[in-house]
Amino acid sequence: MKRFNTLDEEFTCQNCGKKVNKLYYTSRDHCNNCLYSLHVDITPGDRKNPCKGLLKPIGIEKYRDTYKIIYQCQKCHQIHKNVMANDDNMDLIIEISKGI
Repeated sequence: MKRFNTLDEEFTCQNCGKKVNKLYYTSRDHCNNCLYSLHVDITPGDRKNPCKGLLKPIGIEKYRDTYKIIYQCQKCHQIHKNVMANDDNMDLIIEISKGI
């Protein structure tokens, strides 16, 4: 079981340049505009991964009563998954889920 370190921070997206606000109900782990993330954690919230590559959203899967975004790191090619946030770009989530 992965240990989750809550870390909810504002940041500027390295993919689209948008300022991303805190989420306030859990840790913010991706841009709500373009859905990209960074490969910065070994265990959630630790910021100890030396890769630091961009995580590109490549798919969507059903998870409980919500969805997970499937990512592939553009640097090391590992696959990761993060739960979508309430304020995520739903049009982009639908587009990714269709494989467009």
